[in-house]
Amino acid sequence: MVMQLMDLWSLNREQQAALLDVGLYRCSRLDSYRKGSPVGPDRDQVDRVRHLLGIHKNLRLLFPQNRELAYHWMTTSYKAFDGLRSVEIVQKWGFTGLLMVHTYLARALGRQTLAD
Repeated sequence: MVMQLMDLWSLNREQQAALLDVGLYRCSRLDSYRKGSPVGPDRDQVDRVRHLLGIHKNLRLLFPQNRELAYHWMTTSYKAFDGLRSVEIVQKWGFTGLLMVHTYLARALGRQTLAD
């Protein structure tokens, strides 16, 4: 499912690798995920997938009538991120960047925490 999400967001392999913290030298892992292999027992990757799906959920809640906007949100520049695209925040800051993006969307929905 997460690889379908990457396709909907129009992310290239480098961006996909960064969001899942799979080094480009290990892109075969992306291919195995695409074929349906589950994310391994690595806690970091499980948490990353959870946050990516949370971002997707929040985008769908924020833009229920405009899926195209929701799907392009990760690759659009925003003032809130100093002109960077959301995917660039994750590429630059890693897991912390992923939390920043997820938290930003949660707050846009009026949620105080990611658990709300």
